[in-house]
Amino acid sequence: MVLLLDNEKQKELCIKIEKYVQKWNTRYLDAVVAIAEAEDIPVESMSKVLSKPIIEKIQQEGQELNFLPKSSKLPI
Repeated sequence: MVLLLDNEKQKELCIKIEKYVQKWNTRYLDAVVAIAEAEDIPVESMSKVLSKPIIEKIQQEGQELNFLPKSSKLPI
């Protein structure tokens, strides 16, 4: 299934995800799944909707949980 959403709807979904994380103090991945289910959007299609900052936060969470390999970071 191809998901076609306008920019306003994409921004709205990203804002809902951010608010969900803050309100329920949960992980971004859990928030994405919850919002996808609430909006009746296939979870697999959400990757096309997410903003870059949310994707980066999900990657960071995945590395912390050892779901993804850790990337090297420069000490700053």
